[in-house]
Amino acid sequence: MVKAAIAIHGGAGAIARASMSAEKEQAYIQALSDIVSRGQAMLAEGRSALDAVTEAVRLLEECPLFNAGKGAVFTHVGTHELDASVMDGRTLEAGAVAGVSRIRNPVLAAREVLAHSPHVLLIGEGAEKFAAERGLERVAPDFFSTDERREQLERALASEQVLLDHDGAAQASGDPLDPDRKFGTVGAVALDLEGNLAAATSTGGMTNKQVGRVGDSPVIGAGCYANNANVAVSCTGTGEVFMRTLAAYDIAALMAYAGLSLKEATDRVVMEKIPAFGGSGGLIAIDREGNIALPFNSEGMYRGYGYVGDAPNVGIYRQQ
Repeated sequence: MVKAAIAIHGGAGAIARASMSAEKEQAYIQALSDIVSRGQAMLAEGRSALDAVTEAVRLLEECPLFNAGKGAVFTHVGTHELDASVMDGRTLEAGAVAGVSRIRNPVLAAREVLAHSPHVLLIGEGAEKFAAERGLERVAPDFFSTDERREQLERALASEQVLLDHDGAAQASGDPLDPDRKFGTVGAVALDLEGNLAAATSTGGMTNKQVGRVGDSPVIGAGCYANNANVAVSCTGTGEVFMRTLAAYDIAALMAYAGLSLKEATDRVVMEKIPAFGGSGGLIAIDREGNIALPFNSEGMYRGYGYVGDAPNVGIYRQQ
């Protein structure tokens, strides 16, 4: 009997716990718990893993605490460019969008690409047009803006730095992640009652990034991967390194070809391979037997998971 489960993440980084207010911590914990609970309920109803991860990431996009959708960070010129991907482990079908700025929920656009396009990845205006034709909600570009993200851009411009995701947030907002090492990608992985795996990933990118930069989140095999043969993976971290190492697919390859367990494979990639190239971050993964791994090489990662019938388990810091 399959033990259906879902896991989510809201970004990894070096946690400055002293800067976390009780109210802010509770807001993160509540958001993570609510989204895990929603995924559990969908799986309990017999919904597919693909449906569950899509909805979980949509909810993360709707929450301004995280750098995806509403609350996405700004590019160097003060615009937003959002990326997302989904993959169905049952069929190996995948869909992704990159560099979009008018689609309310990029993960829904990625899902439409998977279901209704012969392509895997659409970018920019082409992705926007496709999403509009599929009836997805369009918003004004400033829909994604928040005062906190604007302040982060202003600090980054003043210091002439490109800041990873919500870098610079700690000083101004009480965000618990270190201002120099924050990765705000969100994601979800799930195993459904039929034994199918799926993964989804979404991000607002990097504060002060060059217009047109695309990270690992919409790249199948780098920031997102799912295969019923072994595992579903969603990553958060130094995007360029996760792309160079094909981090998400590498988990599956280590399990398939080297016979590693889920824990062994995820630890090898996150604790050895990514740091060897100067990268930082983490990932969430679930294998076909329902084992879950949530490794990160930073001090913390927003994360949560839950098996159907159990209470959600959520954490931010290393010791949770």
